[in-house]
Amino acid sequence: QRMLIGEGPPLFYIEIVVRTVIIYVYTLILLRWLGSRTVGQLSTIEFLLVIALGSAVGDAMFYPEVPLLHAIAVVTVIVLMNKGADMMMLRSERAERLIDGEPREVIRDGVVDAAFLGKGPITADELFQRLREEGIEHLGEVRRAYIEKDGKVTAFGYRDGARRGLPIVPPHRIEVPKTRSPTAPPEVPLACMRCGKIRAEAETRCGNCGKSHWAESVR
Repeated sequence: QRMLIGEGPPLFYIEIVVRTVIIYVYTLILLRWLGSRTVGQLSTIEFLLVIALGSAVGDAMFYPEVPLLHAIAVVTVIVLMNKGADMMMLRSERAERLIDGEPREVIRDGVVDAAFLGKGPITADELFQRLREEGIEHLGEVRRAYIEKDGKVTAFGYRDGARRGLPIVPPHRIEVPKTRSPTAPPEVPLACMRCGKIRAEAETRCGNCGKSHWAESVR
Protein backbone atom coordinates (compact mmCIF):
# COMPACT_ATOMS: atom_id res chain seq x y z
CA GLN A 1 0.00 0.00 0.00
CA ARG A 2 2.82 2.43 0.84
CA MET A 3 4.58 1.66 -2.47
CA LEU A 4 1.51 1.91 -4.71
CA ILE A 5 -0.77 4.38 -2.95
CA GLY A 6 1.51 6.22 -0.54
CA GLU A 7 0.83 7.59 2.92
CA GLY A 8 -0.83 10.89 1.95
CA PRO A 9 -4.57 11.55 2.11
CA PRO A 10 -6.70 10.65 -0.93
CA LEU A 11 -7.29 14.35 -1.69
CA PHE A 12 -3.57 14.70 -2.41
CA TYR A 13 -4.18 13.07 -5.81
CA ILE A 14 -6.37 16.03 -6.71
CA GLU A 15 -3.54 18.32 -5.56
CA ILE A 16 -1.13 16.46 -7.86
CA VAL A 17 -3.46 17.09 -10.81
CA VAL A 18 -3.74 20.78 -9.93
CA ARG A 19 0.03 21.14 -9.48
CA THR A 20 0.75 19.38 -12.76
CA VAL A 21 -1.73 21.51 -14.73
CA ILE A 22 -0.37 24.78 -13.30
CA ILE A 23 3.30 23.92 -13.90
CA TYR A 24 2.60 22.47 -17.35
CA VAL A 25 0.59 25.46 -18.57
CA TYR A 26 3.06 27.98 -17.15
CA THR A 27 6.06 26.19 -18.69
CA LEU A 28 4.26 25.85 -22.02
CA ILE A 29 3.55 29.58 -22.10
CA LEU A 30 7.21 30.37 -21.43
CA LEU A 31 8.41 27.95 -24.11
CA ARG A 32 6.00 29.42 -26.63
CA TRP A 33 7.42 32.83 -25.77
CA LEU A 34 10.91 31.48 -26.40
CA GLY A 35 9.85 30.01 -29.73
CA SER A 36 11.82 26.82 -29.12
CA ARG A 37 12.28 24.39 -31.97
CA THR A 38 11.45 20.72 -32.14
CA VAL A 39 13.63 18.21 -30.32
CA GLY A 40 15.43 17.17 -33.50
CA GLN A 41 16.49 20.79 -34.10
CA LEU A 42 17.56 21.68 -30.56
CA SER A 43 20.78 23.59 -30.20
CA THR A 44 23.15 22.92 -27.32
CA ILE A 45 21.67 25.63 -25.14
CA GLU A 46 18.09 24.55 -25.86
CA PHE A 47 18.95 20.95 -25.00
CA LEU A 48 20.33 22.24 -21.69
CA LEU A 49 17.06 24.15 -21.25
CA VAL A 50 15.05 20.93 -21.62
CA ILE A 51 17.16 19.15 -19.00
CA ALA A 52 16.99 22.04 -16.54
CA LEU A 53 13.24 22.48 -16.96
CA GLY A 54 12.64 18.78 -16.48
CA SER A 55 14.49 18.88 -13.19
CA ALA A 56 12.81 22.10 -12.05
CA VAL A 57 9.18 21.22 -12.74
CA GLY A 58 9.22 17.55 -11.76
CA ASP A 59 9.49 17.92 -7.99
CA ALA A 60 6.77 20.55 -7.76
CA MET A 61 4.24 18.26 -9.42
CA PHE A 62 4.07 15.61 -6.69
CA TYR A 63 6.08 16.69 -3.63
CA PRO A 64 3.75 18.48 -1.22
CA GLU A 65 6.66 20.18 0.59
CA VAL A 66 7.73 21.99 -2.62
CA PRO A 67 5.68 25.21 -3.02
CA LEU A 68 4.48 26.01 -6.53
CA LEU A 69 5.92 29.53 -6.35
CA HIS A 70 9.39 28.06 -5.79
CA ALA A 71 9.11 25.95 -8.94
CA ILE A 72 7.64 28.85 -10.93
CA ALA A 73 10.56 31.05 -9.82
CA VAL A 74 13.10 28.44 -10.91
CA VAL A 75 11.41 27.91 -14.28
CA THR A 76 11.22 31.67 -14.87
CA VAL A 77 14.92 32.18 -14.08
CA ILE A 78 15.93 29.29 -16.37
CA VAL A 79 13.87 30.63 -19.26
CA LEU A 80 15.15 34.20 -18.77
CA MET A 81 18.75 32.95 -18.73
CA ASN A 82 18.08 31.02 -21.95
CA LYS A 83 16.54 34.12 -23.54
CA GLY A 84 19.55 36.17 -22.46
CA ALA A 85 21.94 33.65 -24.00
CA ASP A 86 19.93 33.77 -27.25
CA MET A 87 20.23 37.56 -27.32
CA MET A 88 23.99 37.33 -26.74
CA MET A 89 24.34 34.88 -29.62
CA LEU A 90 22.33 37.14 -31.93
CA ARG A 91 24.54 40.12 -31.16
CA SER A 92 27.95 38.44 -30.98
CA GLU A 93 29.44 35.80 -33.26
CA ARG A 94 32.08 35.08 -30.63
CA ALA A 95 29.40 34.39 -28.02
CA GLU A 96 27.56 32.17 -30.51
CA ARG A 97 30.68 30.09 -31.15
CA LEU A 98 31.41 29.87 -27.42
CA ILE A 99 27.88 28.86 -26.38
CA ASP A 100 26.52 26.95 -29.37
CA GLY A 101 29.69 25.70 -31.07
CA GLU A 102 30.39 25.82 -34.80
CA PRO A 103 30.40 23.43 -37.78
CA ARG A 104 33.55 21.41 -38.40
CA GLU A 105 34.90 19.87 -41.58
CA VAL A 106 35.59 16.17 -41.10
CA ILE A 107 36.13 14.86 -44.65
CA ARG A 108 37.77 16.53 -47.64
CA ASP A 109 38.07 14.71 -50.98
CA GLY A 110 37.32 11.32 -49.44
CA VAL A 111 39.89 11.62 -46.62
CA VAL A 112 38.98 12.00 -42.94
CA ASP A 113 40.68 14.98 -41.31
CA ALA A 114 43.56 13.76 -39.11
CA ALA A 115 42.85 16.36 -36.40
CA PHE A 116 39.28 15.09 -36.14
CA LEU A 117 40.48 11.51 -35.63
CA GLY A 118 42.34 12.52 -32.49
CA LYS A 119 40.04 15.14 -30.97
CA GLY A 120 36.68 14.83 -32.72
CA PRO A 121 33.38 14.83 -30.84
CA ILE A 122 32.62 11.40 -32.32
CA THR A 123 34.77 8.42 -33.29
CA ALA A 124 35.59 7.36 -36.84
CA ASP A 125 33.22 4.39 -36.48
CA GLU A 126 30.38 6.75 -35.50
CA LEU A 127 31.22 9.00 -38.45
CA PHE A 128 31.10 6.04 -40.85
CA GLN A 129 27.78 4.96 -39.33
CA ARG A 130 26.24 8.38 -39.98
CA LEU A 131 27.56 8.32 -43.54
CA ARG A 132 25.98 4.90 -44.08
CA GLU A 133 22.69 6.33 -42.85
CA GLU A 134 22.96 8.80 -45.76
CA GLY A 135 23.39 5.91 -48.22
CA ILE A 136 27.16 6.32 -48.67
CA GLU A 137 29.08 3.08 -49.29
CA HIS A 138 32.69 4.30 -49.50
CA LEU A 139 34.61 7.49 -48.76
CA GLY A 140 35.36 8.09 -52.42
CA GLU A 141 31.77 9.30 -52.79
CA VAL A 142 32.33 12.16 -50.33
CA ARG A 143 33.74 15.46 -51.55
CA ARG A 144 33.08 17.34 -48.30
CA ALA A 145 31.49 16.34 -44.99
CA TYR A 146 30.80 18.47 -41.94
CA ILE A 147 29.63 17.93 -38.38
CA GLU A 148 27.01 20.60 -37.81
CA LYS A 149 26.42 22.41 -34.53
CA ASP A 150 23.60 20.02 -33.64
CA GLY A 151 25.85 16.98 -34.12
CA LYS A 152 24.45 15.87 -37.47
CA VAL A 153 26.79 14.93 -40.32
CA THR A 154 26.17 16.67 -43.65
CA ALA A 155 27.90 15.13 -46.69
CA PHE A 156 28.31 16.40 -50.26
CA GLY A 157 29.32 14.21 -53.19
CA TYR A 158 31.06 14.78 -56.50
CA ARG A 159 29.03 16.05 -59.44
CA ASP A 160 31.12 14.14 -61.98
CA GLY A 161 31.16 10.73 -60.29
CA ALA A 162 32.84 9.19 -57.28
CA ARG A 163 36.56 8.57 -56.81
CA ARG A 164 38.19 5.49 -55.35
CA GLY A 165 37.80 5.30 -51.58
CA LEU A 166 37.78 3.21 -48.43
CA PRO A 167 34.69 0.95 -48.27
CA ILE A 168 32.52 1.49 -45.19
CA VAL A 169 29.78 -0.96 -46.24
CA PRO A 170 29.51 -3.43 -44.63
CA PRO A 171 30.78 -2.01 -41.31
CA HIS A 172 34.36 -3.07 -40.58
CA ARG A 173 33.27 -4.82 -37.36
CA ILE A 174 31.06 -7.10 -39.45
CA GLU A 175 33.38 -7.67 -42.41
CA VAL A 176 36.93 -6.31 -42.65
CA PRO A 177 37.84 -4.98 -46.13
CA LYS A 178 40.46 -6.88 -48.14
CA THR A 179 43.73 -5.87 -46.51
CA ARG A 180 47.07 -5.69 -48.28
CA SER A 181 50.65 -5.21 -47.13
CA PRO A 182 52.14 -1.95 -48.47
CA THR A 183 55.25 -3.90 -49.51
CA ALA A 184 53.28 -6.19 -51.83
CA PRO A 185 52.25 -4.89 -55.26
CA PRO A 186 48.50 -4.20 -54.92
CA GLU A 187 46.03 -5.13 -57.63
CA VAL A 188 44.08 -1.91 -56.99
CA PRO A 189 45.03 1.31 -55.13
CA LEU A 190 45.08 0.91 -51.37
CA ALA A 191 43.24 3.12 -48.89
CA CYS A 192 44.16 3.78 -45.27
CA MET A 193 41.76 1.84 -43.08
CA ARG A 194 41.61 4.66 -40.53
CA CYS A 195 41.20 7.83 -42.60
CA GLY A 196 40.62 6.64 -46.17
CA LYS A 197 43.64 8.33 -47.79
CA ILE A 198 44.66 6.62 -51.03
CA ARG A 199 48.18 5.24 -50.68
CA ALA A 200 50.89 7.04 -52.60
CA GLU A 201 53.61 5.08 -54.35
CA ALA A 202 56.16 3.54 -51.95
CA GLU A 203 54.23 4.86 -48.95
CA THR A 204 54.20 2.43 -46.00
CA ARG A 205 52.64 4.73 -43.41
CA CYS A 206 49.67 6.95 -44.13
CA GLY A 207 50.80 10.52 -44.69
CA ASN A 208 47.57 11.82 -43.15
CA CYS A 209 47.07 9.86 -39.92
CA GLY A 210 50.33 7.89 -39.58
CA LYS A 211 48.75 4.43 -39.55
CA SER A 212 50.06 1.51 -41.58
CA HIS A 213 46.90 -0.56 -42.16
CA TRP A 214 45.75 -0.58 -45.77
CA ALA A 215 42.74 -2.04 -47.57
CA GLU A 216 41.74 -2.29 -51.20
CA SER A 217 39.85 0.77 -52.31
CA VAL A 218 36.59 0.50 -54.26
CA ARG A 219 34.80 2.62 -56.81
